[in-house]
Amino acid sequence: MASNDSETPAGDTGYRPRIALTTYYQEGAWGVWESIAAIVPGAYVEAVAAAGGTPVLLPPLGTDTGVLDCVDGLIVIGGVDVDPDCYGAPRHELTRSQPSRDEHDLALTRAALERGLPLFAICRGAQILNVALGGTLIQHLPDVNENAAQYQPGPGQYGTVEFTTVPGSRCRELLGETARSPCYHHQALDEVAEGLRVTARAADGTVEAVETTGKNWSLGVQFHPEENRKDSRLFDGFVAVARRHAEHRDAHHNAHGRKDEFIP
Repeated sequence: MASNDSETPAGDTGYRPRIALTTYYQEGAWGVWESIAAIVPGAYVEAVAAAGGTPVLLPPLGTDTGVLDCVDGLIVIGGVDVDPDCYGAPRHELTRSQPSRDEHDLALTRAALERGLPLFAICRGAQILNVALGGTLIQHLPDVNENAAQYQPGPGQYGTVEFTTVPGSRCRELLGETARSPCYHHQALDEVAEGLRVTARAADGTVEAVETTGKNWSLGVQFHPEENRKDSRLFDGFVAVARRHAEHRDAHHNAHGRKDEFIP
């Protein structure tokens, strides 16, 4: 990460970790204008800022994974279905995807994992994480789960999911044994990729969280914690990890007398 003497060191108590967030690229409106725009739901931005981070938005055009060298963490946000071509499956009639966004999110996710950059993957993001590592998805959850209607009660209407976490997991550390969250499940994880482990499930078996098995901090959740304004524990925990990552990076730079690269 490039640096100069005017920047606040990560070890400074006033340092706000820079958190990159993926974005949508679709119709938006502002003032009297309506056009294609790079946008992100405000709940994600608000959650990062409230947890002490500085949001940095990454449009799904001009993808350059090198930008991750300039941030302290990555959040892959929710959105449309992941294209089944990404995991070698035939398309379900109800699957709706944006292949260009898939390419962008997959590239950033893989680059974050390679760098050891803290990664928080939400809803579609958790699916991207699984696919990036070789896993597959259930394209239409109601096809295999008779309880699925509770997870997506209606268009634009969040359901609620209750889940149990696995002992020793990041989810258990941050949320305790059980928790609940707003959700909007259409697709879900099917075959979990090698390198991931399931760390939370709903009572009906739906995978609600996965984590990488290595030492680097990565967490994917199928639910929508950004929509639960009363429970900021996951965002607080993620931003704290991003701050520690920045501190370790700066300590490495200082020890080696340079600030232009970081090897975790």
